[in-house]
Amino acid sequence: MKKLIKLLKVLADKNRIRIILLLRARKMCVCELAYILGISQPSVSRHLKKLKSAGLIGDQQEGLWTDYFLNKPDGFYGKALLANIHNCLVDDPMIISDRKKLRKVNRAKLCCRK
Repeated sequence: MKKLIKLLKVLADKNRIRIILLLRARKMCVCELAYILGISQPSVSRHLKKLKSAGLIGDQQEGLWTDYFLNKPDGFYGKALLANIHNCLVDDPMIISDRKKLRKVNRAKLCCRK
């Protein structure tokens, strides 16, 4: 029960749900997520930290960037929650808009690192 409650608390935020759904598509860095979500990079980082502490996402260094990715759900609760979130929100206007932005996002143009 403790694991389920932790997952529910972490997922009780629209931006964290949006991040989860975006990371279903591909690995992304903080600046890409910030652009798509329309929030600051520090806010994205705080959301990523909570998702990572719940075991929902992982990270990997890719050259100059840290890429975040969706972990395979651990156990029944994670699998069921993520599947249901995806199924319930597949037609949500905000999620559709996020997917459109995802197709257009260009890391090389967004990130100021050289």
